[in-house]
Amino acid sequence: MTNRYIYITLLAVLGFHAEVVAEEAQPNGAPRLVVSITIDQLRSDYLEAFTPLYSNNGFLRLLKDGKVYTNVSYPFTPIDRASATAAITTGVTPYYNNISGLHWLNRETLRPIGCVDDPKHTGINTAETASPDKMITSTIGDELKVATGGKAVVYAIAPFRESAVLSAGHAANGALWIDDVQGNWCSSRYYYTALPTWAQAFNRIVSPGQKADATEWTPFSLLASNFSYFMQTGEQKPFKHQFEGVGRFRQYKTSALVNGDVTDMALQCVTSTGMGNDKITDMLCITYYAGTYDHQAVTDCQLEMQDTYIRLDNELGRLIDTLEEKLGHDNVLFVLTSTGYSNEEMADYQAYKIPSGTFYMNRSINLMNMYLGATWGQGNYVETVYKNQIFLNRKLLEAKRISMTEALSRSQEFLAMMSGVRNVYTSLQLLTSQNELIQKVRNGFSPDNCGDIFIETAPGWRILHEDTQESELSRAAFVQFPIIFFGAGILSEQVQLPVTIDQIAPTIAKCIRIRAPNACSSKPLF
Repeated sequence: MTNRYIYITLLAVLGFHAEVVAEEAQPNGAPRLVVSITIDQLRSDYLEAFTPLYSNNGFLRLLKDGKVYTNVSYPFTPIDRASATAAITTGVTPYYNNISGLHWLNRETLRPIGCVDDPKHTGINTAETASPDKMITSTIGDELKVATGGKAVVYAIAPFRESAVLSAGHAANGALWIDDVQGNWCSSRYYYTALPTWAQAFNRIVSPGQKADATEWTPFSLLASNFSYFMQTGEQKPFKHQFEGVGRFRQYKTSALVNGDVTDMALQCVTSTGMGNDKITDMLCITYYAGTYDHQAVTDCQLEMQDTYIRLDNELGRLIDTLEEKLGHDNVLFVLTSTGYSNEEMADYQAYKIPSGTFYMNRSINLMNMYLGATWGQGNYVETVYKNQIFLNRKLLEAKRISMTEALSRSQEFLAMMSGVRNVYTSLQLLTSQNELIQKVRNGFSPDNCGDIFIETAPGWRILHEDTQESELSRAAFVQFPIIFFGAGILSEQVQLPVTIDQIAPTIAKCIRIRAPNACSSKPLF
């Protein structure tokens, strides 16, 4: 069934009728609809490499006719999907918005929690709970709601729960994502008591789960299967993937096919909610996926990566064409950027004699406990560890009348002498230091969610937790990506001036004539 007939059927089921009046945009007026597109793990090198395979309506159109910032970076580290999304929507770093990552350790329970986990707000069509309450600043969507007295329509559509909720913000009409277990579009009771009727109908007719069960992922075209940017490993055979087993929907969400579902739901959301039909600006936040299939190394899924960009180009073209035909070119502002990181399995450096090693976290903590015990008497001075963070036992330090400053200083000196350690940062240092050399680390630090000590290993070294066998490879490679503004009277231009991702929110705010998010102090880009 084609998308055209899907939409006709949906509208018949809902009995929805919306008359869209195409009106000319007022000179210098605010756009009717802002479409904020975040592409998870989009990279400029791949974006440019697959240019021969693109249509004229997607990436090529954006790059040719949009205002393109080519030298973009995130002003903090580390970056993941959650911290990046929150930074884009709030215009500030984790130090201010509190979203330091997908997960962090709860000091009270000593257990990891998700950045949008919230047992007070149960899921709809999902067992996952969710709310944006842990994000402690406003978003651009929140400010749009405030500025319009709640009349603006704000929605977020994403494959992933964190992307949807953090894009939607606190005041949105809704956030929709794909459930990992059932493969249906789902949400949280934070936004409403039940899914909107149009979303329920969409699930019944063409849910991602139905597509995943009945679809094989094969190359988009014969040309795509013959062309290869990755020539280092020789010619690649065409791929074919079926989605089976318990984790099939998680796999499907890391395939190129999921982006088609996101576009379908986004367009249905615009149609069914009447977004852009009046002179009050509305906002639609969309997240696409451009990472590797099942988080594999690129060398293991080269043609899949190629196909992801080709299909993504097709979806962008379909989204832009449909919305511009519906609302008019000057009435829609598209803003596109990336989450700015790469989440894939890395090669075994030791097999190629590249300098590398393993930092054994538990073994190192035991040695540090012995060192501190020799100084202040026996005791478990480390309460727990999480990833590269160490949490000191504050109750023990208080009982022994040891100042946190002294405990941090001695621990830092001891850990800095270990093999593979490049830097050791303390929470006190990140809170008080004005040293520009550690500014990005400080910006990625959240006083409420992070540990007392941070270990930064040398590039190529892996931090291993012996008790859980979880490991993390240190890699400081820069991922280049663009910011693109398109439509709504934006003039085409290539800008090489260095800019940061936190400037997107104030730029959108200026374009739609509202206040920037409440913690944002960055200057607009234009």
